[in-house]
Amino acid sequence: MASNNVAQFATELKMPADVLLTQLRDAGVEKSSASDELSKADKDKLLDHLRRAHGAAPEGEKRKITLTRKETTEIKQADATGKSRTIQVEVRKKRTFVKRDDIAEETAKPAAAPVIDEAEQERRAEEARRQAELIARQEADLREKQDRLAKLEAEKEEQAKALKVAEEAEKAAEQSAKVKADETAQEEKKRLEEEEASKKAAKDAAREASERAAAAEAARKAVADEVAQIKAMMNAPRRAIKAPEPAAPAAKSAEGTLHKPADKKPGEKKDDKKPGDKKSIKSANVSSTWQDDAKKRSGGLKTRGGPAGGGRDGWRAGPKGRRHSHSDDRESNFQVPTEAIVRDIYVPETITVAELAHQMAVKASEVIKQLMKLGQMVTINQVLDQETAMIVVEEMGHTAHAAKLDDPEALLVAGGEEHTDAEQLPRAPVVTVMGHVDHGKTSLLDYIRRAKVASGEAGGITQHIGAYHVETPRGMITFLDTPGHEAFTAMRARGAKATDIVILVVAADDGVMPQTKEAIAHAKAAGVPLVVAINKIDKPGANMDRVKQELIAEQVVPEEYGGESPFVPVSAKTGEGIDALLEQVLLQAEVLELKAPVEAPARGLVVEAKLDKGRGPVATILVQSGTLKRGDVVLAGSAYGRVRAMLDENGKNIAEAGPSIPVEIQGLTEVPNAGEEVMVMADERKAREIGLFRQGKFRDVKLAKQQAAKLENMFENMGEGEVKNLPMIIKTDVQGSQEALVGSLQKLSTSEVRVQVVHAAVGGISESDVNLAVASKAVIIGFNARADASARKLAEANGVDIRYYNIIYDAVDEIKAAMSGMLAPEKREQALGLVEIRQVILVSKVGAIAGCYVLEGLVRRGASVRLLRDNVVVWTGELDSLKRFKDDVKEVKSGFECGLTLKNFNDIKEGDQLEVFEVQEVARTL
Repeated sequence: MASNNVAQFATELKMPADVLLTQLRDAGVEKSSASDELSKADKDKLLDHLRRAHGAAPEGEKRKITLTRKETTEIKQADATGKSRTIQVEVRKKRTFVKRDDIAEETAKPAAAPVIDEAEQERRAEEARRQAELIARQEADLREKQDRLAKLEAEKEEQAKALKVAEEAEKAAEQSAKVKADETAQEEKKRLEEEEASKKAAKDAAREASERAAAAEAARKAVADEVAQIKAMMNAPRRAIKAPEPAAPAAKSAEGTLHKPADKKPGEKKDDKKPGDKKSIKSANVSSTWQDDAKKRSGGLKTRGGPAGGGRDGWRAGPKGRRHSHSDDRESNFQVPTEAIVRDIYVPETITVAELAHQMAVKASEVIKQLMKLGQMVTINQVLDQETAMIVVEEMGHTAHAAKLDDPEALLVAGGEEHTDAEQLPRAPVVTVMGHVDHGKTSLLDYIRRAKVASGEAGGITQHIGAYHVETPRGMITFLDTPGHEAFTAMRARGAKATDIVILVVAADDGVMPQTKEAIAHAKAAGVPLVVAINKIDKPGANMDRVKQELIAEQVVPEEYGGESPFVPVSAKTGEGIDALLEQVLLQAEVLELKAPVEAPARGLVVEAKLDKGRGPVATILVQSGTLKRGDVVLAGSAYGRVRAMLDENGKNIAEAGPSIPVEIQGLTEVPNAGEEVMVMADERKAREIGLFRQGKFRDVKLAKQQAAKLENMFENMGEGEVKNLPMIIKTDVQGSQEALVGSLQKLSTSEVRVQVVHAAVGGISESDVNLAVASKAVIIGFNARADASARKLAEANGVDIRYYNIIYDAVDEIKAAMSGMLAPEKREQALGLVEIRQVILVSKVGAIAGCYVLEGLVRRGASVRLLRDNVVVWTGELDSLKRFKDDVKEVKSGFECGLTLKNFNDIKEGDQLEVFEVQEVARTL
């Protein structure tokens, strides 16, 4: 409970109420009885009075700081024999620092205070009471002076009003003078005299008012100074009165001393500030510092014991005292802090930590520290991706730009603009045949080309993207045949990207299938027109109307229904409708007005690429503009080289190829990725520079992705437990098959079993592949690729499994079966029977034996059981023994009695039931 009156507060302080009332009156709080209310301000006033009465400083003031310093110097003096001796001179100094407001009062008081007895305390209490009365009288005087000041202010306001009235009268007089300009001269003269008299009176009044205002301002300043002095005296702590100290004899001055004279005491310093001027107390509010004294000494009288100029701030210098002290410079020479420099940092796709730190002009450790704050543990040579590097740059206060300043690929844009003014000539349309697997795409092309390509493909399905050009009576057409199997999605997307027109082949007896929908999506994404060929119309189950309705549902509307896509019924077997299909294709090409420059450096697209053992890297290229000639320097992605040989689709050597012509070229440094853009360069040096730049960029991006994948896999493994890996090395004949097979196999990965592609490349299986398989314990898969003799021998010696495939179905199915075998089997329970315990027999050596009756099914020795008591599972375990009469039996069927014991469990009762079951392991599949 809070003490709200004098009696409660006295009880809380454990003192009589009369004594408390006396103390309150001494403190200036007028309370007459113990029931008077006490506020917090009254209590604070009492506390402040008691503190002052006992000589304590008001709360919040700084205490004294006393520093003692000892200086030791050496002087050399000759003795009686003439030899010089070194004499140690020690000077001890004691210095007390106090607030500047206290310095003036402390000048006349010595350091030590005498012992205070009781009489002295009573005298001081009386003095304090007299001082309180004096303060009360001074406060009354102060209030009177403030009242006088208020009166002066009021008089000043009245004078100001009078001055204002005079000004208004003057203005009115001027206006009336203008209105009455036609009055007589006599009246005008009289009025002017009156105006002059009024002006003179107004000026006299204004002068008197300004004099009174100045007097009032001087009085106000005097009162304010007096108030400030009174407040300073009230706030000043009460100190003990000290006896005056006898003055030191002047004879003991600097004359004849062996050390330098002592400095003035802090109290002897002049204080020009007013008592009321108080500022925040920092180092500036403390009297002189050691450094200031050293500076004063350096320019003053040199004494024998004084330190040498610049010697460590007044303290004795050591053996190396003549050396320049850097700490002195840091303390004395203050440098203005400089503004932080914000840099523009251009961040490429990948950058190492060291390079990033160099660009920001900071130490690499600062960048590593910032990355650790962001949760990434990195080393100085680690490669960062562009996004991470830009985040770090922004965090460190700089401006990040996603750019590459020294990108040699900028030369390609400038080079391409030089040939934009070449003459544009009509070119043949590039037509891609797309559709679901086994819908007859390749057979349709066979009939058009009068060749047998489909019979040459393994399994009767297309697994490569083929490029052919066909001469028709109405002109030339270039065909791209894409695979229809789901694994070849990337190939189909590439075919749609390079094409002008898409022929969508749909079987009349099968309708729209998943890959048909995907082909429609690729064509729409590429923005190319569709020509629908409904194949197999010669079959008995053909239903064209159903196919049309299904295509309309996929937003492919025939022209006869008001759409844009022509529908042509064809038969690749009989040739029906083939001419009408070609007519529609050429009609669409005329509408598109396809043109390309011929007399210009060639540009094109890599349709397919492979590694031939005799010829090296071979790329199938579709020339889209310009003319490609033998001997040209070409750049395809990171691969570059001079065209050594050029073949058409029939394997014949040709010297040049114009727009829309597919060719095979040799002479590249490596197998390019399918889908890369091909262009002819002016010289080989520029092609090599750009190719090497792209290789480094690809390698850095790959490393950055691998680093991120490792971290992600680590966290996944921590969360999910151990994941089984199936390591593989994949070698294929062409680039497109490699990406299709790798993509299909990686789709088989689950949370328990994962396909790990250690290495995938184009070409035959070599010894290095086998050595890699030995090190990584991987299986080698050859898709239309074979191992040479040395690789086979090494594989047999090391037990490496090499599997050959030429149909993608077989490869995917076998890997799927192998991964299914790696899955942990699924455990299933199979209920066998239900047993009721009718009697319990306790045998000392055996334990509890249950006499049971088989209610349902059977009981088998070694089976698992659950003990049920009131239909609640009490225990789960195994049977230990099973007997029928005295014989051990393997099983007991329903309707028979038996005796059994449970393994390591004896807490059985009559009426309990045993549920008998077996756990079977079932193989899982993906």
